Amino acid sequence: MSTTTRRLRRAALAAGAVALARAVVRRRRLVDPVPAELRSPALWLPLPLSSDRAIRTVRSLQDRMPDLPVAPGVHVETHVTDRRDGGQIRLLVHEPDARSQPSGALLWIHGGGMVFGVPEQSNEVCSRLAAELGIVVAAVDYRLAPEDPFPAGLDDCMDALAWLHDGAEGMGIDPTRIAVGGDSAGGGLTAAVCQRALDEGGPAIAFQALVYPMLDDRTALRTDHEGRGNLVWTPKSNAYAWTAYLGHIPGVDDPRPYAAPGRRDDLSGLPPAWIGVGGLDLFHDEDVDYARRLDAAGVPVELVVVPGMYHAADGLAARAPAMVEFHSSLAAALGTALAGDEAAVG
Repeated sequence: MSTTTRRLRRAALAAGAVALARAVVRRRRLVDPVPAELRSPALWLPLPLSSDRAIRTVRSLQDRMPDLPVAPGVHVETHVTDRRDGGQIRLLVHEPDARSQPSGALLWIHGGGMVFGVPEQSNEVCSRLAAELGIVVAAVDYRLAPEDPFPAGLDDCMDALAWLHDGAEGMGIDPTRIAVGGDSAGGGLTAAVCQRALDEGGPAIAFQALVYPMLDDRTALRTDHEGRGNLVWTPKSNAYAWTAYLGHIPGVDDPRPYAAPGRRDDLSGLPPAWIGVGGLDLFHDEDVDYARRLDAAGVPVELVVVPGMYHAADGLAARAPAMVEFHSSLAAALGTALAGDEAAVG
């Protein structure tokens, strides 16, 4: 190896080390606002979910990952129902081994920005809620953008809700005690399902559980997020996801009902709600605004805001006391909403 080659190699290594050091410093500034109990090694890895190629990579990795564990005493079965366009919808049904019938039920809609995700990623939360509350929890595998933009995924969720209602008697479910819930994009779809079911006269929904929901595409138009959205789900990822789902770049005007549920003006008549979001989450402002507007419209709503919580922290730092309390609040709200007459009396 020549002297010149060695010098060039040393220079390249030095430049790389400097770039890495600068990247670590930049990342540390983003992680610093997060409380110690919520910090995860994953926060040090940028997640550029803002291109078709990146989404294909995430989907491929997700397909190869083992399913998340299921809570003890809960069994999971796969069910299939017809889609309105002639296709089929897959659902994972989580049921406690010992369940008093008829019980309540929950349709769960997974997150993933409308562009990735599978119901298996929700095994842990679905089975925990099923075990803790003694209910059936059905997680729906809906179509994803950009291959299937709005309203494909929403149609699938509506059809899954209809399947749950239609089969309630056979599954030992009280049709008056069926809730809908979901996290992130699933939370946004939950809000849209509730709005659409209200306008279409059913199926009936007893409660909506919105876990840091993705509600409003206009967040993608903002340039100042006041330090929020630096971790996990960023403004760049959000703009990509909304563009994929809507089929166009987010804009000030979009007259399509249910595409972005945060745009709806009249929120009266919607089911009671629980909304949980973190203080560092990109969706903080739109979620707090939606909760306040629900309250102003006369809809009972519980809003839980966790300081220092970033998007999906309940998954990355699930054992942290703040996240245990976050889940407990969600479970308590669902438990109260889906309790039978005998539970209410007791």
